[in-house]
Amino acid sequence: MANRLTEETSPYLLQHADNPVDWFIWGPEALEKAKTENKPILLSIGYSSCHWCHVMARESFEDVATAQVMNQHYINIKVDREERPDLDKIYQAAFQLLNSQGGGWPLTMFLDPQTLIPFFGGTYFPKNARYQLPGFVDLLMRINETFESKKDELKDQGDKVLKAFDQMKIPLVDSQVDDIFLLQDARDKLGKQYEPQFGGFSKAPKFPTPTKISKLLKHWSYERKNGTADKDGLEMVMNTLTQIARGGIYDHLGGGFYRYSTDNKWTVPHFEKMLYDNGQLLSLYSSALRFGPDQLFEDAISETIEWIVRDLRAPLGGFYASVDADSNDEEGGFYTWRREELKEVLDEDHYLLIETLYGIDKPPNFNNRWIFHRNDSWRSVVSRLQFEPEVARDKLLDAKRSLFDHRQNRSPPNIDQKIVTAWNAITIKGILESANAMGNNRIG
Repeated sequence: MANRLTEETSPYLLQHADNPVDWFIWGPEALEKAKTENKPILLSIGYSSCHWCHVMARESFEDVATAQVMNQHYINIKVDREERPDLDKIYQAAFQLLNSQGGGWPLTMFLDPQTLIPFFGGTYFPKNARYQLPGFVDLLMRINETFESKKDELKDQGDKVLKAFDQMKIPLVDSQVDDIFLLQDARDKLGKQYEPQFGGFSKAPKFPTPTKISKLLKHWSYERKNGTADKDGLEMVMNTLTQIARGGIYDHLGGGFYRYSTDNKWTVPHFEKMLYDNGQLLSLYSSALRFGPDQLFEDAISETIEWIVRDLRAPLGGFYASVDADSNDEEGGFYTWRREELKEVLDEDHYLLIETLYGIDKPPNFNNRWIFHRNDSWRSVVSRLQFEPEVARDKLLDAKRSLFDHRQNRSPPNIDQKIVTAWNAITIKGILESANAMGNNRIG
């Protein structure tokens, strides 16, 4: 059963073109219909490589019974956040106001049809109650009942949301002075959030948070110009970047950083790769090389650029937006390994090096398979195996090439082939800074 999304060009919207849900795009037709019929708007925002967007689609939007409830009680609008970042920004901010916490995708918001002000919002909702979340159909019925019976309360709440939005638009009186205090305030807060054992600034799920790390580097630079040294701030930066580059959140065979880690140790990632994440991380790792050479950082930079150019470069120029986490409806299946498969590809010496470096001698860390994650430093591994450093380096590169070639025979994840100008600018900046830090001959 096709719906009106079949006429769109967005990969994300087209993924929902066969849903039994009567989807609209954001525009006059949908907004006028909601206003005329006085039905609340169910606004669903996501993007084509979003794993939990796929899960919610499979569980609810492809389900005929769920779609019937949605179509009966709501005007359903589907938005690609990468086509409409303006709408995403507005309703992510509204989510934070309503829930006192950060949002994410899919973003599921319920709007008053007359004002478009949200009165309830969430992210992913399961079809049946779990994860301490209500089942989606039960939620739909409860929200519809609330909309019908508590209009005065919803209007009061909407007025508060609107007032908060107005207050957020008030500019700073003296932004230049405030910026210095804001930088120091950010440094103080990040110091309290910092997790010294594994790096990063939160518990799981842990994001690389390039903007937080860059604030620490800016603070370090500011302090240095004023004759002082923020050694603790620099240690936060270097430890976090080292843990990320060693972790499973980095693709050690194909290059590129995944979206986030589901655990505190950066071991098990959410396998989606975003262009703008990687562009920012290229800039950060390039900045870190100012403090001295680091083979781990240099490899992460060069391999990430190789991945971007190899897998994301469009034929007519520019880079694609993202790579999906799933292949054949299995998250991470393209990237993970069984021990027997590794032994089939590698000879004894090469396997021994990979096993020791990436923890294949430890218990499986993802669905009875292994995600590559450096459990120890390179120097310690080489010493333990009693290899000459140059020989070990050659063996590592040979083994990674063999495993990468073997992995290419698997069914790859989908690529979102949108070209987002801002993300390309971030990435090109990262590549140029990498070339400056490492030399053009290392970038290729």
